[in-house]
Amino acid sequence: MIMEEIKEALVGEEELPPLLQDLEADAKPRRIALFVEPSPFNYISGYKNRFQNFIKNLREMGDEVIVVTNHQGVPQEFHGAKIIGSRSFPCPLYNNVPLSLALSPRIISEVAKFKPDIIHASSPGIMVFGALAIAKMLCVPIVMSYHTHIPKYIPRYTWGWFVEPMWMVIRFLHRAADLTLVPSAAISKDLIAANVTEAHKLRLWNKGIDSKSFHPRYRSHEMRARLSNGEPEKPLLIHVGRIGKEKNLDFLKRLSGVRIAIVGDGPYRSELEKMFAGVPAVFTGMLQGEELSQAYASGDVFVMPSESETLGQVVLEAMSSGTPVVAARAGGIPDIIPEEHEGKTSFLFSPGDVDDCLSKVQRLISCDEVREAMATAAWEEMQKHDWGEATRVIRNENYNAAIWFWRKNESHIIGPLQAFARWVFGSPQNNHSSGPLNY
Repeated sequence: MIMEEIKEALVGEEELPPLLQDLEADAKPRRIALFVEPSPFNYISGYKNRFQNFIKNLREMGDEVIVVTNHQGVPQEFHGAKIIGSRSFPCPLYNNVPLSLALSPRIISEVAKFKPDIIHASSPGIMVFGALAIAKMLCVPIVMSYHTHIPKYIPRYTWGWFVEPMWMVIRFLHRAADLTLVPSAAISKDLIAANVTEAHKLRLWNKGIDSKSFHPRYRSHEMRARLSNGEPEKPLLIHVGRIGKEKNLDFLKRLSGVRIAIVGDGPYRSELEKMFAGVPAVFTGMLQGEELSQAYASGDVFVMPSESETLGQVVLEAMSSGTPVVAARAGGIPDIIPEEHEGKTSFLFSPGDVDDCLSKVQRLISCDEVREAMATAAWEEMQKHDWGEATRVIRNENYNAAIWFWRKNESHIIGPLQAFARWVFGSPQNNHSSGPLNY
């Protein structure tokens, strides 16, 4: 079910922002404050490319941008956007993730001096609380974009009883937001089912891909030899991402005659290396830049077993690199490989069904024609997803909707005060203002 169908089914008679007749004319340059945690500059994650491309495109479209993020290893500016580092600390349950409240007097002063038209914060996390507090202090609309489906991760890493308290935190944050952006329709349905926010205040942040950096031209014999431990003629399976408890690839040991490359790092890497002892598997650690592009393009099949991805940026990158994907039919991944594309651009397998996964991997590695046709179809499909267009929708449509909702909410508070003031002090006969909904 796509986002529009979800909204039609659930919104009912709720008043929605008016459609704008001329989006380009209405989308005058704005001053946008982004609060992003972890940093999209030094922390490798699924949304690093999303936010870097978003900032770049906002600047190219004429907007003034500041970015508040974790302090370690960040540049002073990025494509003309000022970067403000906030002192951070490691997440107690996942030390690789830095956290920061971003509510110091210095941060508040910097944002206040910037005079933002809108604040946009990544969620969930700690910094989003600081962003929310500053938005309320400055009386500025706030948009939250939901990137990490923490309630899905909690049972894997901590205690099951902690799931509902986390949902309570997420509800508090997103009910206070003027609009929530989600990376996929599946996540939208989860948030609606958990009563996180109203359906009419959810919008899709369209997927995008840097097809110049992730492209079949990066296929490299040298990289293939490195990833296959010196046997490039053998079928090569690739997995890219943070190595966590959920990314247990143990079932791949059942495949004979293949080489496995696991690109990335994380708290469970040493455990996985022990598990794969004696198996032809290579752990490369973190790769970046052209090396990462070469790794994606040099494999035969990309395997994605995660069942908790809000979207799955690595799936987009693999397909753009011309590497067919076998991924779990869960989270946001079916948004990338919808039902009508399954078996054409890539394969999905039923979550938890190891035999289903392995049969689809086997089909790809055993038939060059099927694999090559799927690689071409995957690459062609990814050319349709442009970061510039995704950014244009956010700034011209979704930010306008957030401002409209904010003004409507403000009118519920300010309107009665204005009416009381007119009753006490009288109202000039020539006063035709309709209050904060005018724009």
